[in-house]
Amino acid sequence: MTKLPEIKYGRPDLDKLKIDFKATLAEFTNAGGFASAKVAVEKLNDYLIDVNSYAMLASYRHTIDTRDKFYDDEQDFWDENSPYVADLETELAKAILASPYRDDLVADGTILETYVLKAKNQIKTFDPKIIGDLQKDYALQSKYDKLIASAQIDFQGEKRNLSQLGKFQSDEDQAVRKAAFEANTAWFVEHEAEIDDIYDQMVKLRTKYAQTLGFKDYAEMSFATMNRFGYDQKMVNNYRESVKKYVTPAVTRFYDRTAKRFGKDHLYYYDLPLEFPNGNATPKGTPEELVQKAQKMYREMSPESGEFFDFMVKNDTMDLVTKPGKQGGGYCEFIPKWKTPLIFSNFNGTSGDVDVLTHEAGHAFQTFEAQWIKGFDMQFPTFEAAEIFSMSMEFMAYPWMNLFFEEQTAKYKFSHLASTMNFLPYGVLVDHFQYEVYSHPELTPDERKATWRKLEKEYLPHKDYADNKDMERGIYWMRQPHIFTSPFYYIDYTIAQVVAQEFWKRREVDHDETAWNDYLTMAKAGGSKTLLELIKLGNMKSPFEGDTLKETVAAIETALDAVSEDDLK
Repeated sequence: MTKLPEIKYGRPDLDKLKIDFKATLAEFTNAGGFASAKVAVEKLNDYLIDVNSYAMLASYRHTIDTRDKFYDDEQDFWDENSPYVADLETELAKAILASPYRDDLVADGTILETYVLKAKNQIKTFDPKIIGDLQKDYALQSKYDKLIASAQIDFQGEKRNLSQLGKFQSDEDQAVRKAAFEANTAWFVEHEAEIDDIYDQMVKLRTKYAQTLGFKDYAEMSFATMNRFGYDQKMVNNYRESVKKYVTPAVTRFYDRTAKRFGKDHLYYYDLPLEFPNGNATPKGTPEELVQKAQKMYREMSPESGEFFDFMVKNDTMDLVTKPGKQGGGYCEFIPKWKTPLIFSNFNGTSGDVDVLTHEAGHAFQTFEAQWIKGFDMQFPTFEAAEIFSMSMEFMAYPWMNLFFEEQTAKYKFSHLASTMNFLPYGVLVDHFQYEVYSHPELTPDERKATWRKLEKEYLPHKDYADNKDMERGIYWMRQPHIFTSPFYYIDYTIAQVVAQEFWKRREVDHDETAWNDYLTMAKAGGSKTLLELIKLGNMKSPFEGDTLKETVAAIETALDAVSEDDLK
């Protein structure tokens, strides 16, 4: 393939696409036999692959530099026109569900059974009459992204974006950490009214189109938009309570131990990112050297992972380093037209840089292995299942962490394992907050902030905001982009994290040599299986059942307790 930066972008002719798509859709609807129906479906799939691939490419290049006028205009174009593409996708979904050849197309492998499940949700969650609202929603999402990317904060004599400021929040000097957090908070306070307005419009819009489609509210609609199969809201509620019961106390105990390590009785919010008096583990090497080390790791891990990462490096499919104008955060995407995964991130000199090379690479590896799947947007499994591969890859990489951290390897592993446990209450908190917001769309901005702080005290009782009155009134959630641009996604990370922790236990505690093969088998299956089907395929336990969460957290605590303080110096 052509290197990703060299691929030529061209805006598709959507008017021609609509004409051609509808003509081919008519051919499918009126097909006189299976053979002609199969040809039509494959042609329709090619149309969707083509148009959506160019939309992904434009979005990727826009996030690399949100100041680029050309791609900023293209993002505006796709914000306005993506709902029309979704309309075509919905028409196809309706036609396939109604087709007498549906079962034959599934049996033949032209479409997947999981596509049929998702098609039913597509019909429930889209109607042309909500296109105007979706356009406004996408525009608001872009507005939030651009606002976050525009941040230029004066700190220690330089202007820094939010990602660049992040490394100072784990500085060994408490005064520096506190100042970095306060600078971050001050920026959000400065833009608080604008962010409140963006989110208020989002909540009202999403509530409006959810009710237009016949849902009680957007919280109810989210189960269909997120394609959650095999579990319901009651199971999620029970899962939340299990996190509060088993994980929150474990996290509190962990921070109690951290406080003792510093000779303190108590930690404040600006102390939490620093786990060790002599500093957190940091990777050794330049960004280019970290990529070279990752390439060595993946070549040694397995033939499949080596082939995958060599492809990524050869085709320049990773934009990793933070820079002015670059959107915050990180993500992986799979562009089907060129059959390539891509990775976007913001390296900032912390251990998170290595986590990108395992987490996002786990996503990318999974799609690389599942590219045999023909249907558009089916290489990835559903959202919560997709995160299994990223989070599990972080653990699969443990034997090679000495390449990145050298003498700080034990410290990194301790910190990383603890972070996967410490994350669970926060991830569930984000979901619970959104559930309350969309179940009560009449809440004012101040009431939403109060709701966040109330829930924060339930899930994260160790978090003490000291004299920071702005944090105490509940504005922390404003920096969590998923709340704005990927509503109800965040609990997916926690569900996947519990499964990934099971892989950690199998590999690191039980020394189960079959764990990698189970992971690989799941990766290849990709979007052909639902979450619970993938879990069964990989011989794993469901986070929703029995004592899975209790047992997993107990194993993690035991492993952490076995690490002496001398090993962490």
